[in-house]
Amino acid sequence: MGKTYIDTVKYMVYAHCEIDGVVEKPDVVGAVFGQTEGLLGDELDLRELQKSGRIGRIEVDLKAMGTRSSGYIVLPSSLDRVETAILGAALETVDRVGPCEAKITVEKIEDTRSKKRAQLVNRAKNILTTMIKDVVPESKEIAEQVREEVKVSEVRYYGPEKLPCGPNIETAEHIIVVEGRADVLTLLKCDIENVICLQGKNIPKSVIDLTRQKTVTVFVDGDRGGDLIIKQMSDIAEVDFVAKAPDGKEVEELTKKEVIKALRRKMPLDQFMSRTFRDYEPENKRPYAKPVRSDLSLPPEAEVRPVLPPDARKPIRDTAIVENKPPLPFANILHELSGSLRGALLNSNMEVIVETDVRDLAKEIESKPDVHAIVFDGIITQRLVDMANSKGIKYIAGIKSTKIENKGNVEIVTAE
Repeated sequence: MGKTYIDTVKYMVYAHCEIDGVVEKPDVVGAVFGQTEGLLGDELDLRELQKSGRIGRIEVDLKAMGTRSSGYIVLPSSLDRVETAILGAALETVDRVGPCEAKITVEKIEDTRSKKRAQLVNRAKNILTTMIKDVVPESKEIAEQVREEVKVSEVRYYGPEKLPCGPNIETAEHIIVVEGRADVLTLLKCDIENVICLQGKNIPKSVIDLTRQKTVTVFVDGDRGGDLIIKQMSDIAEVDFVAKAPDGKEVEELTKKEVIKALRRKMPLDQFMSRTFRDYEPENKRPYAKPVRSDLSLPPEAEVRPVLPPDARKPIRDTAIVENKPPLPFANILHELSGSLRGALLNSNMEVIVETDVRDLAKEIESKPDVHAIVFDGIITQRLVDMANSKGIKYIAGIKSTKIENKGNVEIVTAE
């Protein structure tokens, strides 16, 4: 009984057979062994080779087509190339299967190791690519990882509220107040260590006490929520400067360059409040007198630039912006919406169709027909102007606007 499998298959002999009659697979295998017996001597006798495991089981795949049969013969071999070629030629000497005439033709002898080599090369490429990306980072990446881990480990906790802060919060003359712990981590990664966070909606007593002792810059997200935090801080704490992230961005999303740029553009509290809140009245006298410094204890490259007074700046306005348009009841609606982060859609009779949160305003605009005006507690953006023009809306009223390009007929009204 010959061995079914061999340990190492070097070559596969593929031969096509045509038989003039209907036969079975065992008939073909018997014809191959019988007609090649003694043909090549004892060393290359198929039975002896199979017993020693130097060739594998001969596989036959036959299909009967009427009175004829055709199919393939596959012979696995662990012999060398020359001996395997001799076996292939021996297969072609078989001219009968039982009583039927037969013709066997070797179509190819496949080197299985070449296929394995191709697989080996492809796998090696994948392993090398993975190793370069994940296993062997560049020295710059290693240094950056170490630096970030060190910065994260420098987070301290201040006061009974355990507020996350930088290591220099007690010794620095100037501190930066941010909204959350993620903002503290962002500034630490930018080498700014005189930072502390509010950690919630309410202003902690520890922060209020710090503002009475030090020069304070409040650094908030570029949204309406950031404006409200500044307003709350101005009521119960001593704030000197205000810095904001770019519109629509949070402090924790900023790169080092954007953080430094935002802090350079800080402005005095009174100037910011008068621009943002119409009913704000500057306080000429504060209960706590303290020196005001412009130094933010920033990294060396972050040179602080002076903030120009309001009358020295030329406001950027689009020519289509209309301010303080008396016939329209936008001022009253804006006053009612102030601080709510909500908006209203009006019809042509200036009646409110729907009131919704600012984040859902775009969805309501798309779903409501006959919208004549949009009034909301937020910043007018390019996206909103484009949407209003596409829907044929006549007016947009908001707290203020970004630099926009208005190519349609929509008129823009701001509270500033």
